[in-house]
Amino acid sequence: MTKPVRKAIFPVGGLGTRFLPATKAMPKEMLPVVDKPLIQYAVEEAIEAGIEQFIFVTGRGKTALEDHFDHSHELEDTLLGKGKTEIHKTVLDILPKPGSVFYTRQMKPNGLGHAVWCAKELIGDEPFAVLLADDLVLAQDKCCLSQMIDVYNETGGNVVAIEEVPREETNKYGVLDVTEDDGRIAQAQGLVEKPAPEDAPSNLSIIGRYILQPEVFAQLDKQERGAGNEIQLTDAMAKTIPDVDFRGLRFEGRRFDCGSKLGFIEANLAFALDRDDLRDGVQKIISDLNT
Repeated sequence: MTKPVRKAIFPVGGLGTRFLPATKAMPKEMLPVVDKPLIQYAVEEAIEAGIEQFIFVTGRGKTALEDHFDHSHELEDTLLGKGKTEIHKTVLDILPKPGSVFYTRQMKPNGLGHAVWCAKELIGDEPFAVLLADDLVLAQDKCCLSQMIDVYNETGGNVVAIEEVPREETNKYGVLDVTEDDGRIAQAQGLVEKPAPEDAPSNLSIIGRYILQPEVFAQLDKQERGAGNEIQLTDAMAKTIPDVDFRGLRFEGRRFDCGSKLGFIEANLAFALDRDDLRDGVQKIISDLNT
């Protein structure tokens, strides 16, 4: 019987240099897509998937993120005083349950694997999820992490979200070395971090959604550096194979790379067009810009 996935790690210690100067004083995870910051989408996805504990791996200058998931009594009192009950409810609805949010610091930017390792003591001996706020997924029926947990509950092991990328872009991602593939779930015998296109074992790349077994920490404990001279989560996951089964899920939904400026702009358009209250106005703006 598989242990339930109750905890999620949100690595949010990065500097966001690609979005300077916007991120000089504001965490990149607080950049808004329409009217919600990126990190809120990730937390809401985790809540929808049944996650009970939320672990943020932060760094310097991330207090705005911490404040976002806390009460702002001045704001709440002002909204109530002005009779703005609907927006007051919206502000309260973003708050996880008391006692469910934890923060730990990644004191040096040593890579995603290092960020996950920093949460080791808060995870303990449990399976856990990792969500990268930069990867925003627009799904209609069931969020990406919920789809992954459905697979995990059937199979156990490690489960990651995957998508096909152009062969020339494999050097941007962790890539699966596949043994079986039914078109939805791919069984992997290995993983390669950012392989050159000519060396990539496939074009199935991992995006920023993971369900991992705690065995990965034994590898991360070694603090071995890989691509970019960083401690790579992909390398640590690969070394748990074949002791831990590894599967990639082609999720239903559309992923936006909000770590790039074009991806961020695309996400804003797509999420706005997905909303009944904004669709017509956004379509008119796009039409007017094209004339």
